[in-house]
Amino acid sequence: MINKKVLVIASGIFGFLAVSLGAFGAHILKDRMSSELLSTFQTGVFYQAIHSVVVLAIAIAGDNRFFKAAIIMIIGIVLFSFSLYLYSLTQIRIFAMITPIGGISFLAGWLMIIIEGLKTRKQL
Repeated sequence: MINKKVLVIASGIFGFLAVSLGAFGAHILKDRMSSELLSTFQTGVFYQAIHSVVVLAIAIAGDNRFFKAAIIMIIGIVLFSFSLYLYSLTQIRIFAMITPIGGISFLAGWLMIIIEGLKTRKQL
């Protein structure tokens, strides 16, 4: 069962990795890959960082109605961001084909937040 502690730890891991991978891209990869591939890599970092913070906010709020949305966003991080990292580093097209599934996961997570927000009768 997913609980607040698991979400906090997951968001911490993904946030840490976003900063680490961002630094890796800025300092190591900038001279080793094309600007287009570096931009793709940085897009993965950006989306990972944003959604790590959202997962943390959901965990801190502690309202388990939003926990499924957080899990879907974690899946989005793995599918979207990590497929962009792998594609940028290897240029293997199959990784780029996984990215839209991660994007759909992000959209689904946000949609779940909207739906839960609309369903509630009390002040959040």
